[in-house]
Amino acid sequence: QLQVVESGGGLVQPGGSLRLSCAASGFTLDYSTVGWFRQAPGKEREGVSCISSSGKSTNYKDSVKGRFTISRDTAKNTVYLQMNSLKPGDTAVYYCAALLVQNVCLMTPLHKYWGQGTQVAVSS
Repeated sequence: QLQVVESGGGLVQPGGSLRLSCAASGFTLDYSTVGWFRQAPGKEREGVSCISSSGKSTNYKDSVKGRFTISRDTAKNTVYLQMNSLKPGDTAVYYCAALLVQNVCLMTPLHKYWGQGTQVAVSS
């Protein structure tokens, strides 16, 4: 079966860093657009970042620009989200999602394959 699994969440103090991982099985992420999404309690799921199949196109939610970096590791079939300078407003469940299309960077939640989510909590 085709699936993605997130890991790397946890509790961190404001200003700290976390690196989330999105590992795929059953398909290669090199053929997919991959997005990171997050959902805080009582709020709508929102796009955080995306990366195209080639890795040449990336995009970020305005509030995380300059703090988060999305990247690919082809050998590990994994996409990462490096999160620096974390703020309490970043607290949410973070989801990785993939869609088997090329040459797009998709920030809306239209992906076919979703992980179960990993909790990120930023608190003093």
